This record gives sequence, structure tokens and C-alpha cells, in this order.
Amino acid sequence: MTKRILITGGTSGIGRAAALGFAKAGWQVATCGRRQDKLDSLKSEAKIALAAACDVTDPDAVAHLFAEVKRGFGGIDVVFNNAGAFAPATVFGDLGVETWRQMVDVNLNGVFYVAREAFRLMREQSPQGGRIINNGSISATMPRPQAASYTATKHAVTGLTKAISLDGRAFNIACGQIDIGNAATDMTTGMATGALQADGSKKVEPRFDVQYVVDALLYMAGLPLAANVQFMTVMATTMPYIGRG
Repeated sequence: MTKRILITGGTSGIGRAAALGFAKAGWQVATCGRRQDKLDSLKSEAKIALAAACDVTDPDAVAHLFAEVKRGFGGIDVVFNNAGAFAPATVFGDLGVETWRQMVDVNLNGVFYVAREAFRLMREQSPQGGRIINNGSISATMPRPQAASYTATKHAVTGLTKAISLDGRAFNIACGQIDIGNAATDMTTGMATGALQADGSKKVEPRFDVQYVVDALLYMAGLPLAANVQFMTVMATTMPYIGRG
């Protein structure tokens, strides 16, 4: 039986690479994003079964997305909870309330809305169960300077992953997290010219091919529900993370 996956934030970066990679691997893929033109472009490039516009910060829109997935797929096996955003570097004392709220809305509330709908569908479907993979970050463990809002939301995702894992046991729902460091996407292009370091300097940071993230996701998603990768870190080998700061 063909496995079914929903990937949020599928129009750029890691989400787009994952949508293309899972489609190539023979999965039935649904994805979402905020820009319909980019969704249409993605569908023209690969066999994507469903590409729907959805703002993950809107709980009603997320519920509608999962209703579409249920109608089209009959259920879901894996959800890659990927949509997220990064705020401009700002010293903590100068961090605006609006920026803080926007980051919480996308990176935490959006992850919650998607995971909650995934949990509900997986609990109700027959056979019961499924897998949720949350996209954390290196910053889910260790902050970058001047990135308080991003760091706080990603730390919160780690707690959410653990809570879902615990509550999911009764319903055969597994939940894991992938923490990614410096995959070569549009979000990390600035690292090629220099990223702010804890000592105040700017240094070029190494990046790695996003395909290795897709390979890791395919492994996590392909496991039987009796096994789970609770946390996986995939990073450029020499990036400033081990010993950072």
C-alpha cells in the first residue's frame, strides 16, 4: 500500500525538497503553503497529489486542510510539521512585541494546530495511528545570538514533541523531531557571506546539501510504528554548534 504524507511549508526550502523527495520515492504527497503560484509550480515539477493554500497560523484553515487530506487520501500515515519562519537578528532588549507574536504564531501555534489535527485524524482513522515529525532546529537546543523569539519557539517545539509522543502512545501515534543545522536553502544563504557569532564577530558558516535532510526524513518516516526516532540532528559537520558560544 502506498504511504501517505502531508508536508507543511512545501513551497520553499526544506519543505519543497521533502515534497519532491517523497514524491520521487513513491509516496502519495500532500503539501501546503501560502502562495498558490508556488504550489502550482511544485505540482508541475513532481507528482504531488494535493497542493493546497493554507496559512498554518489559522486553526480553521488547518482543519480545512486536514479535511481535504481525509477526503483525498482516506487518512494519513505521516505528517512533516515543517512550516516556520525566522526573524531578523535583534538584541533582546530591542525585540518588538509584534515580531515576538508573529514568531510564536508561526513557529509554535502553527506547529500546534497542525499536530493537533494530525493527532485527531490518526486517532480516528482505521487502522489507528501514524507518525508526526516536527521540524525543530539546532536552535531548539542552543541559541544563536540576537534570536530570542526563534530560539524560544523552537525550544517550545521540543517540549511539544515530547508531550505528543507521550499522549500518542495510547493511539499508536509516534512523534519525533528533526533538528537541522545549515542545510543549503534560501533561508541560509546569508551564512555564505557571514553569520553573527556569540563573540560578536561574523564568520562564514559551512552548509550541506538539503538532500541529506530528505534522506533522513525518508528514514524516519519509513520506520514501522513500533520504532521511532525521537530526536535526530542533521548538520554541517564543522558548523559552530558543538561548543558554540
